[in-house]
Amino acid sequence: MRDIDRRDIDRRGIDTTLVHGGRDDLTGLGVHAPPVDRSTTYPLASLTGGTADLEHLADGGAAPHSSPVYARLHNPTVARWERGIAELEHTDAAVAFGSGMAAVTATLLAVGAVGRHVVAIRPVYGGTDHLLASGLLGTTTTWARPERVTEALRDDTALVIVESPANPTLALVDLAAVVAQAGDVPVLVDNTFATPVLQRPLDHGATWALHSATKALGGHGDVIAGVVACSEQRARQLRQVRVATGALLDPQAAYLLHRSLPTLGLRVRAAQANAMELAKRLEGRVGVIEVRYPGLPGCDPDGLVDRQMDGPGSLLAIEVAGGHAAAAAVMEHVELFTPAVSLGSTDSLIEHPAGLTHRVVDEQALTETGIRPGVLRLSIGIEDVDDLWDDLDRALGAALDG
Repeated sequence: MRDIDRRDIDRRGIDTTLVHGGRDDLTGLGVHAPPVDRSTTYPLASLTGGTADLEHLADGGAAPHSSPVYARLHNPTVARWERGIAELEHTDAAVAFGSGMAAVTATLLAVGAVGRHVVAIRPVYGGTDHLLASGLLGTTTTWARPERVTEALRDDTALVIVESPANPTLALVDLAAVVAQAGDVPVLVDNTFATPVLQRPLDHGATWALHSATKALGGHGDVIAGVVACSEQRARQLRQVRVATGALLDPQAAYLLHRSLPTLGLRVRAAQANAMELAKRLEGRVGVIEVRYPGLPGCDPDGLVDRQMDGPGSLLAIEVAGGHAAAAAVMEHVELFTPAVSLGSTDSLIEHPAGLTHRVVDEQALTETGIRPGVLRLSIGIEDVDDLWDDLDRALGAALDG
């Protein structure tokens, strides 16, 4: 593998990085497309070398000296995609896992949060909320507003967790301000909604940028994965957890994710343009109580889309009159939109957070964060925007106008 000057990477445009990231060893391999390495075990040149490699990888090393030894320790296909994500997030390293929740869990373990205190800002993804609130890992969690993080810190606080844009309300959080309040406590930012195309949390002082790569990074609804971008020192800790727990991403999934990277910018921007147009049309739609989208006036009072992001993204939320029954009826009447959880795919999805993705969240917390019975989350795809509007307008009419 040839060495790449970090300064050259940082000077590249985002779309160039998307196309070329993590592909620096392909010329040496004599291939154009990244190969898929499905080996479960690897030949050893010598016992001494194998022992050294095993110890190195178990200790969190990024790559073997001579042999990966065993697939739970390292996989070259996974490592290529990790390098691509690290370049996009402006970090030294990235560590991939079998799911987004596996990535969240590994970070909690790596930072030593088991049996200690975590500060989290709601809303976050429902699975993350459930993991923290349930205390399954022995953590104690204080839920804080973005401006009250400092007050929530304790001597045993191991981590601050925030998601921006937030799932599912699209609320924006000033990441630099949260980092400043956290002081010496590391900050984990769930960057799933924004993707590295629109936001790079470590540029604002965060310690980790986490993605459910199942979403826009995969982009086609056919792979489950998670990834955390961070410094090499932090990455070593994550790899140690991954080796011990067997949470390494499957190489076929890594191949699909790497294949999707070159089109990520195109997909995000096309879906974002559709989301912006739909949000404007929905604002004037009878029966729609509220539209939540960072690109609308009033939804970004602190100007974070300009200061922190490179665009408002492709997710929006609406609240319909009539509560749960009306929201369910809208989901039943759409045809182009698929009633399904997840997001970031090429096709448009619609789901009911209170009944699905955030069903495991405490009811009081749902109310306090604005996840009411009539709220629907829309993940906008790259279809023709007029077709999407016709589908939504007709479904809203069937549910609300009759």
